Amino acid sequence: MSPSQRAEATDVIPRPATIELGNVVLEGDLAIPEDARGIVIFAHGSGSSRHSSRNRFVAQYLRSGGLGTLLFDLLTAEEERIDSRTGHLRFDIGLLAERLVGAIGWLGGQKDTRGLSVGLFGASTGGGAALVAAAGHPENVGAVVSRGGRPDLAGDDLPRVRAPTLLIVGGRDGQVIQLNEQAMNRMTAPVELVIVPGATHLFEEPGTLDEVARLARSWFIKYLAPGVIGPPPA
Repeated sequence: MSPSQRAEATDVIPRPATIELGNVVLEGDLAIPEDARGIVIFAHGSGSSRHSSRNRFVAQYLRSGGLGTLLFDLLTAEEERIDSRTGHLRFDIGLLAERLVGAIGWLGGQKDTRGLSVGLFGASTGGGAALVAAAGHPENVGAVVSRGGRPDLAGDDLPRVRAPTLLIVGGRDGQVIQLNEQAMNRMTAPVELVIVPGATHLFEEPGTLDEVARLARSWFIKYLAPGVIGPPPA
């Protein structure tokens, strides 16, 4: 049985989640396995949403390892329409990180997720946003994984990240490899860079996304120890 088949066989059906952050309402999908050891929030990449097939695949595999998942839209429907024309909001790392921090607080207020340790999984620009959120709230983020991400966009926040971080990049994604290496050299937290042979930026080649899912699950299971994350951000 392949990794994807094993994940499907043990999956928990996600339920709709409405995340209210001040005057902004964001839609998401929340799934919590029984006796979950932690929960992973997904920060999707440039021009993507909670419906990203790649992130949903990884989320399913994480749930097979006893990890809860929250996939949510970092932008409202109106913001998505604006961004589809301008492309600027997907690179507003401060805004995306703020929405991630808000989602952490929202989870801390839910009965079935309160007290679960939190990990962040970022793709593309979402990788930079995840690291900015982790830097600003180290007591609330236990681990970070970036897939084909832009950790360099976290800029001066990189040395402030305390969460163990895994950077996963495709072997045929040369420019992004360089950007990840540069970001890695600025970090003081435990950090590893894994290059998946033969993979391009979107990990569309056979077996490459399975490898991403496997690496991510192992990282989160290793570092998301129950009860180590502090109260939700104020």
